[in-house]
Amino acid sequence: MSNANVAGSAQTDVVLVGAGIMSATLGALIRLLEPEWSITMIERLDGAAAESSDPWNNAGTGHSALCELNYTPQNADGTIDIKKAVHVNEQFQVTRQFWAYAVENGVLPDVKSFLNPIPHVSFVHGAEHLDYLRRRRESLVTNPLFSTMEYIDDKDEFARRLPFMAEQRDFTEPVALNWTTDGTDVDFGSLSKQLIGFTAQRGMDTLFGHEVTNLSKQSDGSWKLNVVNRRTGDRQKINAKFVFLGAGGGALHLLQKAGIPEAKGFGGFPVGGAFLRTDNQDLTVKHQAKVYGQASVGAPPMSVPHLDTRIINGQSWLLFGPFAGWSPKFLKQGSVTDLPLSVKPNNIASMLGVGVTELGLVKYLLEQLALSEGERVDSLREFAPSAVDSDWELDVAGQRVQVIRRKGIGGVLEFGTTVLTAEDGRIAGLLGASPGASTAVPAMVEVLERCFGDRYQAWLPKLKEMVPSLGVNLSGEPKLYREVWDWGTKVLKLDQPA
Repeated sequence: MSNANVAGSAQTDVVLVGAGIMSATLGALIRLLEPEWSITMIERLDGAAAESSDPWNNAGTGHSALCELNYTPQNADGTIDIKKAVHVNEQFQVTRQFWAYAVENGVLPDVKSFLNPIPHVSFVHGAEHLDYLRRRRESLVTNPLFSTMEYIDDKDEFARRLPFMAEQRDFTEPVALNWTTDGTDVDFGSLSKQLIGFTAQRGMDTLFGHEVTNLSKQSDGSWKLNVVNRRTGDRQKINAKFVFLGAGGGALHLLQKAGIPEAKGFGGFPVGGAFLRTDNQDLTVKHQAKVYGQASVGAPPMSVPHLDTRIINGQSWLLFGPFAGWSPKFLKQGSVTDLPLSVKPNNIASMLGVGVTELGLVKYLLEQLALSEGERVDSLREFAPSAVDSDWELDVAGQRVQVIRRKGIGGVLEFGTTVLTAEDGRIAGLLGASPGASTAVPAMVEVLERCFGDRYQAWLPKLKEMVPSLGVNLSGEPKLYREVWDWGTKVLKLDQPA
């Protein structure tokens, strides 16, 4: 047993707080780069990936901007802005390459348990929206990352590809699709567990059922963490040269406790989610795609409705949502005091400012909370008119904490993923949600670059072995893109049916 498990004071090179996809990814990367470093993972729950990374607590989409319309807004002059879409796709390419390397090198022993091919589809109805979807595709296909996207507005072809959505549909209202075959369904829970298993087998200490109650910077730049065993009440101190706070909604509290200036002004707004789900195989066989629609006017980007094929524990499901819920908890298994205790003198202006500027979000949440079970199925019928209430049950998903960042005298709500690092690189944390887990690899490479500047150059050859396109925009390198794409497709078995 290493000294990291001993009560009292222990020393370790790296502490990872949280056992979700972010910490799991960073732990594996560090172990591959520095086999001799001591690593300790601390998780307040009794298992890995039990919060946002659990497959039932997220949408399971490998976000690559193929189907998500919020990444391709229309400009005032009618042109389609694809910059965000390209950026999100480039990020996923990095993630995909690392997974392929990890499969080839025994880091991920069971690829089919976490990754399956599934078409990614955008769905609209009404003449105006059809025109937008046509122009969206025309703008995207000029980029190599989106070259295979199709535009479909023929009702017979629609019915052939999406029979469940075609049943009982009145096609007098025109419908259209952007269809990309090369999408993925991801079980981030299974992926996290495999990454953690790899690192643990190579010496990482894992402290499940333990919670970090405080952390303080020491005179030598290291961090002392106060840790409590939630089962026994036993306390210990762990001294770490580097700390990563990958605790999902719990990261903000810990960043605040750390007191680093980079975290000042940041707040968080928790939003819960829920999905309708069915395992009726008569329905799942008739819907083999992730189909994203359009967010209603005034609704936030993460509210975009979608009807998804999901493969969880080898079984096919259909999920529809998300429906927003609200709780002051920052974690699904958190505390009702999470939100009030996150309000500090340095972020109160940001928090209040958002309350004024985001009235649309408040209205949306109130409407969502008022929905009955029947009304939720009614909204599903916009996608699948033949849906029957009794086939579907409500599953409560995870909590997301959307980032509130200081802006002027107030604050602004951000719907992205934010990496915060201290100036000396000794502590880092991750805030935010979408595209979240899909960006785990580029986000953690960013942590390595920002926090280990003195070592990063020496690591680069190994990192480029793991991610061949690292530092290159594949959009501008079609030949390289095709090479790494074909390699990844084969290794990840994405050329085999789910």
